[in-house]
Amino acid sequence: MTKKIVFLDRQSLIADLRAPAFGHEWVDFDQTAPEHVVERLQGADIAVSNKVELSGEALARLPTLKMIAVAATGTDIVDLAYCRAHGIVVSNIRGYAVHTVPEHAFMLILALRRNLLGWREDIQAGLWQQAEQFCLFTRPINDLHGSTLGLVGYGSLGHGMRKLAEAFGMRVLVAEHKGAQGVREGYTAFDAVLRAADVISLHTPLTAETRHLIAAREFGLMKPSAILINTARGNLVDEAALIEALKAQRIAGAGFDVLAVEPPRTGNPLLALKLPNFILTPHVAWSGREAMQALADQLVDNIEAFIAGKPNNVVA
Repeated sequence: MTKKIVFLDRQSLIADLRAPAFGHEWVDFDQTAPEHVVERLQGADIAVSNKVELSGEALARLPTLKMIAVAATGTDIVDLAYCRAHGIVVSNIRGYAVHTVPEHAFMLILALRRNLLGWREDIQAGLWQQAEQFCLFTRPINDLHGSTLGLVGYGSLGHGMRKLAEAFGMRVLVAEHKGAQGVREGYTAFDAVLRAADVISLHTPLTAETRHLIAAREFGLMKPSAILINTARGNLVDEAALIEALKAQRIAGAGFDVLAVEPPRTGNPLLALKLPNFILTPHVAWSGREAMQALADQLVDNIEAFIAGKPNNVVA
């Protein structure tokens, strides 16, 4: 029997998608607004979504839907409780970004630790041109070698970060869950990591427990020389507390690839933060071309596995 597959936001994936090896009808929509989700998924057996929300209310109106293939690792767009209760299989993508996200994170780390934006400002202001010697000493530069990286989240991305960090000669601490009663072997207490790290990098999913994982209290624990990197989810960090920490110089800098609301159509205070020690990129850490193709291949693998009766990468 032919299966109907609907990709709600095909424009979010720049890659070739091979045809699944079973009878199917595949329908692509570049983007899908919330009010069009139900009508576009009518009669569909499989929904594919990167960032289009699939709420319980919408899913209740889609009786033919049997699988949601999330074209990403994060599954906060899906009402997982509804899917579990109604037998809808949800599969996500795993391990595809093990190189591209750490590379992006280290781009931000290097730019901040070596004050890249500050140097550009000084050259544009003519300071080098007016210097009395061959170089400028207007900005501090800190090497990565010998410094400490604190990892919050230790899945495939955390492991990828560790590999690059150790190549730079960094010491790596892996944070235990915030508020945990005990500390697992190989991990360090959450607060202790915040106090010790020169660079803190977030690689954990957004859940009710991790929302605003980093807020005013946590910024108060960090070294004044520390930088915070977030290539995971915007709401892991209290953005108002981040702005206050940067302006008050409680931390030395931050590099973010994510915001609490994306795209920021109604604005966001971080967009207006014109500081040389803050770098914002538009949620692109995951999107190296090679990584996107690996994602696309795994996406079809997940769909084929479901149809074969052996679903993989199942989250619900």
